[in-house]
Amino acid sequence: MRVLVIGGTRFIGPRLVHRLAKAGHEVAVFHRGRTRANLPPSVLCILGDRHQLANHTEAFRCFRPDVVVDMIAMTEQDARSLVDTFRAIAKRLVVISSGDVYRAYGLFTGLEQGPLEPIPIRDNAPLRTILYPYRSKASPGDDLYDYEKILVERVVMGESAIEATVLRLPMVYGPGDSMHRIAPYLRRMVDGRPAILLNETMAHWRSPRGYVDDVAEAVALAVQNPTAAGQIYNVAEPIAFTEFEWIARIAAIVGWNGRMIPVPEAKMASGFNASQNLVVDSSRIRTVLGFHEITASDDALRATIDWEQHHLEEHPVDYQQEDALLTELSL
Repeated sequence: MRVLVIGGTRFIGPRLVHRLAKAGHEVAVFHRGRTRANLPPSVLCILGDRHQLANHTEAFRCFRPDVVVDMIAMTEQDARSLVDTFRAIAKRLVVISSGDVYRAYGLFTGLEQGPLEPIPIRDNAPLRTILYPYRSKASPGDDLYDYEKILVERVVMGESAIEATVLRLPMVYGPGDSMHRIAPYLRRMVDGRPAILLNETMAHWRSPRGYVDDVAEAVALAVQNPTAAGQIYNVAEPIAFTEFEWIARIAAIVGWNGRMIPVPEAKMASGFNASQNLVVDSSRIRTVLGFHEITASDDALRATIDWEQHHLEEHPVDYQQEDALLTELSL
């Protein structure tokens, strides 16, 4: 099988490329050439801008991909250029989406109003009715201004000339995580803080997570399995830990013995409706495609911690306000 990966040089992408190449597939990666990645020597690199796919049609035709994996389709225009470029070239698309498409996410962030969504969130659960979830934090021309995975999904799944598979990803953690998701907690543990303060509702909030190698495995399965055509799958670990549980797991590995303290909303506002949990049901990709985690849970978190410890200098913290709050709470 010939597989073209668009944006395969960061975080999940290289791991996916290695899996596909190891499985014997012929792989090409389309990227800008700005990010150095440890890709297998057999991989063909096609350099170009994601926003100018049509300019590289001839190179794509020469490679003749059976499947195109788009790791970085963020906007409706990205999706339209994808289907316009490949409808006469490839047999199938695999497009990376996000759990932020769900109405439950809109309720959590305050975009949506109304009753809470039931959990777990299945892949046929209601989507947000309000589009562009991050526009209020961006300006025209910014990447986030026109970001909308709902529209990406709508375009690729509505294209009749080429079949598509959509994977809705969780919060992905692991070595190379540009979001540095565990850094705020790890920083405090390494600094020997006596306590970690959390909004009392957020402390019990449950969210979907996935280790980067396991997520890459899920994408690889969708690429290699023709029955995935026309399907949408949730990807997430089977257990959605609360924030308290997540911190406790990090603490156990690091050896931090401080306290985790819930703080009332009036003293520490979260800005979120943490009553809406985001527990995701990933049973269908497990049943249909045979997905399962390939990394032991503790090993995944340990590898993440080991990598993040080398980047903590990027996350300095001023503890003045925390110390004042600790004093106010008489802790």
